[in-house]
Amino acid sequence: MIACHCHLRFVNDATDETGARSFPDQRCVLTLCRKLLRLHIFYRIISANEFGVRNGSVNLIHENAQKGVSIVIPRERVMLALSHREGDRVPIHDSPWGFTTLRWHKEGLPETESPDDYFGYEMFSQWPDTSFQLPEQVLEETGTYKVYKDANGATRRSFKDHESTPELLGYTMTTRRAWEEHKSRLVWNDKRVNWEKELEANRREYAKGKFACYAGPIGYDKTQNFVGAQALLMAMMDDPSWVREMFDEAVELCIAGCEEMISRGFKFDGAFVYDDLGYRNATFFSPTVYREVLFPSHKRLCDFFRSRGMPIILHSCGRVRAFVPMLIEAGFACLQPIEVKSGMDLVELKRSFGDAIAFMGGIDVRAMAAPDPRVIETEIATKIPVAKQGGGYIYHSDHSVPSNVSFDQYCRVIELVKRCGTY
Repeated sequence: MIACHCHLRFVNDATDETGARSFPDQRCVLTLCRKLLRLHIFYRIISANEFGVRNGSVNLIHENAQKGVSIVIPRERVMLALSHREGDRVPIHDSPWGFTTLRWHKEGLPETESPDDYFGYEMFSQWPDTSFQLPEQVLEETGTYKVYKDANGATRRSFKDHESTPELLGYTMTTRRAWEEHKSRLVWNDKRVNWEKELEANRREYAKGKFACYAGPIGYDKTQNFVGAQALLMAMMDDPSWVREMFDEAVELCIAGCEEMISRGFKFDGAFVYDDLGYRNATFFSPTVYREVLFPSHKRLCDFFRSRGMPIILHSCGRVRAFVPMLIEAGFACLQPIEVKSGMDLVELKRSFGDAIAFMGGIDVRAMAAPDPRVIETEIATKIPVAKQGGGYIYHSDHSVPSNVSFDQYCRVIELVKRCGTY
């Protein structure tokens, strides 16, 4: 409230031509206080000690403050949320499935527009190829699915008539020996980025004022995609040194990619990494195993990004509440997507940990698809007003928006988010 206090002192010191003190209309004072408070927030919101954000975010906030401009660009809005400060409203971002977008184009979304542009999503992500770069092979293809071996040597089945995470059928690196034979492929090389295309996209999206994320899979989630969940979980108990080695190699490749992309002109405000650690009922492994096996690589990665002034958002599906205290300790700035169907409670998380970590998501996609509009109205009205308090919240669905959510239903979602998310 520094700005308001300064203004009130100025008002109280004012006198008219007779020497008597004059007091403006109270509503004018309150209006001016709000404007000065907003100016004060934008000017002071992020210092070099609060994430040390680079690549222009601080300058934009500073320049707007100097000009007395109260318009908030998306990048500023996201930074305000991640630094636990209130702006004009909560940031908005989301992830509709491809089949959802196809449906929306038939129901009113202009054919020439993506959901990102139409709904004004405020973030974008770019990442290098961090696979083993093995040759991909199509093993079987029908009218409804395709079975193929991917660049990590895993056999997958993807479906053509609906969109979902590909089904994993088999793996190449299920033993330490197989890992030793292939790990030399997890080194940085220039073929991991389409430099011209991606740099052009980075400049285009950054110019729109969006919050730019360096992204990529890490840890358990990345490793189970080439070792297999069963083999990996067994190895975490029987051969933890091997698992730590795989986790560490993934982190070093992730760091190398970020350093190289920034050195060649990419601008990133933060990081968005993927490490699914839970299923519907619990985490995949105990907090003790997390501490001993995965935590060191998480902390190494967070330390790197924090040293560059880049807050790091962790995407981790499932019921991961048991890990939240250690995720905070590792240095993650935000947890996403807060899956409701897995028992993740946005309001409880905010009240328990909201002073130490931000949250992104937690709005149930099942409520979005409900025929009765009161279901989604209640969902948003009971969560966002709590989650937004003091900053620290970014709107997102609790995973990805499925195709059973109509265009009109989703338009209503965004309308409610803006209404309930305004400060």
